[in-house]
Formats: sequence, C-alpha cells, structure tokens
Amino acid sequence: MFSIKQSVKTSVTALLTNKVRSFLTMLGIVIGVGAVIVIVSVGAGAQSLILSQIKNLGSDLIGVLPGKSEEKGPPASAMGIVITTLTYEDAMALKNKSNVPNLIDVVAYSKGAATLKWRSNSYDTTVSGVSSGYLNVEGGEIESGRFLTEDEEKNLSKIVILGYTVKQELFGDSDPLGQKIKIKNHSFEVVGVMKERGTVAFQDYDDQVFVPIKTMQKIILGVDYIGMIRAKVDRDENIDIALGDMETTLRERHNIEVKDGSQDDFTARSAAQALDVLGSVTNALRFFLTAMAALSLVVGGVGIMNIMLVSVTERTREIGLRKALGANRKNILFQFLIEAVTVTVMGGAIGIIGGILISYLIAVVAQQLGYDWEYVVTLSSILSALSVSGLVGIVFGMYPANKASRLEPVEALRYE
Repeated sequence: MFSIKQSVKTSVTALLTNKVRSFLTMLGIVIGVGAVIVIVSVGAGAQSLILSQIKNLGSDLIGVLPGKSEEKGPPASAMGIVITTLTYEDAMALKNKSNVPNLIDVVAYSKGAATLKWRSNSYDTTVSGVSSGYLNVEGGEIESGRFLTEDEEKNLSKIVILGYTVKQELFGDSDPLGQKIKIKNHSFEVVGVMKERGTVAFQDYDDQVFVPIKTMQKIILGVDYIGMIRAKVDRDENIDIALGDMETTLRERHNIEVKDGSQDDFTARSAAQALDVLGSVTNALRFFLTAMAALSLVVGGVGIMNIMLVSVTERTREIGLRKALGANRKNILFQFLIEAVTVTVMGGAIGIIGGILISYLIAVVAQQLGYDWEYVVTLSSILSALSVSGLVGIVFGMYPANKASRLEPVEALRYE
C-alpha cells in the first residue's frame, strides 16, 4: 500500500546517501528562494526608507516640475532630462495671492554643480539658486548672518549663503561673513551661514550653497528657465484647493486651453500624491527584481529534473523489483514525485533561513548607519516561497517520475 510517510522517509535516506550531489541539486533552489526573500525584505525596507524621507519634507508641500507625466509616474525632468517649460515668472504668479490665496510662500529653484574657491581652498558642491521664500517653504535656520532678500533675488546680486559643510570645508574656524569666494570665476560675498541640518529626503542640506535665483540663471548658468517650484500650503485641508488653483494659473500662463491635464507641460503634485507615485514605482521595481530572482528557481528545477533522471537510471532494478512485488504505476510515479518535492522543499527551507538571516543583517547595518530602515519578512512571503519550491518539484519532477512509472518489470530486472 502506498504510504506518503514512507516515501518521504525513503527520499530523505536517498538524499543523505549522496550528500554532495543532493546539496548541489538543491543549490539552485536555495539561491532562488533565498534571493526572493532578501529582495522582498530589502525592497520593503528601502520603500519604507524612501517614503519616510519624503514624509520628513512635510505633508503641506506642493511641488511643480517641468514636463507632463503619466498619472502614476514622474515627469521626464525627474530623470535628469532638461525641460524648459517652467520660468521664474511662473513662480511669481503662483506667489500672487490673487491667483493662489492658500499658499504661505513659493520658492523657485535652479541648481548646478560648481567649484568654490576661497584663497587657496577649493570645494566642489551644489549651487542652489533659490528665491527669498526658501526658509518659509523648506525650513532650516541661519546660524550667522542672514538669508537673501527679495530685492537681491531680482537684482542679480552676487551674494551667497553657505551650507554648514561648505563653510567648514572652505573656512574651517575662520569667520566667512563678508569674505569673497569664487563661483565659476565670479566673485560672491558671503552674507550668511546655515545651521547644520543633515540629510532629508536624500538631499544633503549642508553640502550646498544658496544664491539668488536670477543670479543663478543669468550669471552662473546662462538660462531662462528654472528646475522646480515648491509651495507651502497654509493648512492641510486646503491642499487640493491650492493644487487646483496652481494648475489653473499655470495653464493660463502657458496658454493651455484643455483643463483635463492632457495638454499640460508641467506636473504639479502634493506630497501625498508624490508618495503614491513613489510607492507605485518601488512596487514595480520590487516585482521586477523578484521575477529576476525567480529565474534561478527555473534553473534549479532543471537541475533537479536532470538528477532525478539519473536517479531513475540508477534505481531501475529497484523499480523492477517493486513492480514485481505488486507496486503499480501510480505507486512508482508518486514515489519519485515525492522525492523531487522533498528535494525542492528542503532547498526552499534552507533558502528561507538564509534569506531571513541576510535580510536581518542588511537591516541592522542600515539602521547602524542611521537610516530609517524597517526589517520586514512577512509570513506570506515565507509560505509563498515554500509553495513555489514545492511547485517547482512537482513540475520538474513529473517527467522523471512518469518515466520511472512506465518501466516494464521484466526489462527493469534485467537492467545492469
């Protein structure tokens, strides 16, 4: 009589008899399942890190980027492609209370990399051209000196405010206020130094300098467009109203008559919408990486099928003897099929344990480095990994098992 318990016991005995071959057979499954567990866990941790960083910017912000985007994706400008549809005048129109009454302030941005020089010291950093409302929108505090004024913003003033890291790199313990530094061979007067702030949303606020937006456009970059607009809303409940007013204002300025967004040459999103888009992007990336890792399960399955075919050949006489003693085709089929499933499930279990340990180590290292990283290994991912490994055993073990079950007893007993 066919016994699953006895079949599993026989399978384990066969595995232990050829330990090295069994390990090499399971290796593809171990790597595949382990990789899936690690990718799912690391993907969840990375997603939590990204979303937490974005949340740290504040829920009351609305960002405007040049270029149209799909509903669930970022515009091309977010990928580094230069689009010139946003202007300084657009930002000023949004700042006008008669257009968008629910905004506290608006800041226009234009950024570029440059080498800063003071005496014999030089430092490579990011130069951020901003408007005077920067502190109202982005936050941050002045440690010494002051920030730029609205008049300086418009009058091409050559003044600069240093981030904390830049101040330390260029001036050390010296007082930078009133000193002249070179930015692309133009002389700028230091009027302020920012307090140390650290990294928020993957942007190092300390490793940059700030100059008036018009100065950045006309003197440093020689362009007429800006890279981004960010606005702060007075209350969270007014975000949707403010977003609608901003879109209406920009469409009027850009002569866009269609109001459904299909013809927009800009993308305006609130922080909540940006979180949804990022969630969709990171989920798609996790799915893609998981699919790539799952390919190793297919490779492992092919290896198991080959080894099972070898096993059928080695045990031909055993199969003939069992059939001669009364075992039917179904008994032989299930015997070899269970052996294949046992190999894959054992490999899957080892892969799960390894994946959990590696995921834990990655989370610990990330947390030690100061990142807001969650350690996530769900029960569903573990059960799914075991189920998939078992399915691989069934799919790739069926052919060898079917071949074994079809052997004729007399021919099998004669096999040398």
